[in-house]
Amino acid sequence: MVQVRSAYDCDVLVIGGGIVGLSTAYAVTRAAPGTRVTVLEKEQGPARHQTGRNSGVVHSGVYYRPGSLKARYAVRGAAEMVKFCAEYDIPHAVTGKLIVATEKAELPRLHALVQRGRENGIPVRELGPAQIIEAEPEVRGLAAIHVGTTGVCDYGAVARQLGEASGADIRYGADVVRIDRRPDLGAAVRTADGTIVRGRVLVNCAGLHCDETARLAGDDPEMRIVPFRGEYFTLARPELVRGLVYPVPDPAFPFLGVHLTRGIDGSVHVGPNAVPALAREGYGWGVVRPRELGATLSWPGSWRIARRHWRYGAGELRRSVSKAAFTEAVRRLLPAVTPDDLLPAAAGVRAQAVLRDGTLVDDFLIKEGPRTVHVLNAPSPAATASLPIGREVARRALAALAAS
Repeated sequence: MVQVRSAYDCDVLVIGGGIVGLSTAYAVTRAAPGTRVTVLEKEQGPARHQTGRNSGVVHSGVYYRPGSLKARYAVRGAAEMVKFCAEYDIPHAVTGKLIVATEKAELPRLHALVQRGRENGIPVRELGPAQIIEAEPEVRGLAAIHVGTTGVCDYGAVARQLGEASGADIRYGADVVRIDRRPDLGAAVRTADGTIVRGRVLVNCAGLHCDETARLAGDDPEMRIVPFRGEYFTLARPELVRGLVYPVPDPAFPFLGVHLTRGIDGSVHVGPNAVPALAREGYGWGVVRPRELGATLSWPGSWRIARRHWRYGAGELRRSVSKAAFTEAVRRLLPAVTPDDLLPAAAGVRAQAVLRDGTLVDDFLIKEGPRTVHVLNAPSPAATASLPIGREVARRALAALAAS
């Protein structure tokens, strides 16, 4: 028995050092102390992509379909994230947020959010125009709802703490290039520098590269990551916004629209829009990777999205190339803003899973293969929900470990 165990470098081998991968490592060692966990991350530190390039919002769960993983995990995860931050002295604040209707056509969707919030067990308060101004003096709207459980935190710090508290062997600069997965043995992973790491169970938390990683392991993910870049600005006059202000989202899309977020450092993020990225890590129009772009363009679902949603996409592209157009979108919520108030900030890329028929996968998606667990769709609110997601992935990984 000892000889078999010594043939492996670890029991659970996690690919991806973002917040979901590190939460999984943390959950495994909490649930089964003594389990050996190794995390392979291709960057030189944690949280370099989706985790570290968002607006830092701890989402309440008000948007998500009741009973969905997003709804259940976001509501639970928000409370747990605040508790985790408090326990480890990580900067955070529960600020609440406004979701504001600026046109009559948005009022039915706003009222639907009130009902959805209540079904998800979230305290929601309805506001009229005068109450909006009382809460946010520079914001204008016909009606709004206040969601009290929304907050902000430093997700990069959360990811680092999860890694430290997990006790896992975390290897940075470990870019996975090959996976030899055998149902009767486990997985042997080779990194770009030639290192081989063997694990009894493999967990794929590779984010923007999760579909490619699934195929390396020999599994068909039946989806493709189509990357969408979210472009942000910082507000030069942060005093214009007290907290978090969102538009009413369009339920046809998984994006929340251009919003205003006062971060934990006091700065105000404005954005993001959502435009196709020309690379998995395409943080600007100048970043083009032909192989990755070709993979996106060859996926039938990409073209079906384009045909179905071209009007929406055209508007997002216009706001990407025209600061005036972006300002116009912000002015719907914050009339006092000018183009000079918007200072360029770092962009993010959303790893959006798309099915062959063009369906944008709306919920978190976790699939299993032999001795393998794949996290195939974990965009926002995955950071908020990372602790419950990590427990669920860990549960599946430990079940596979027990069966091996």
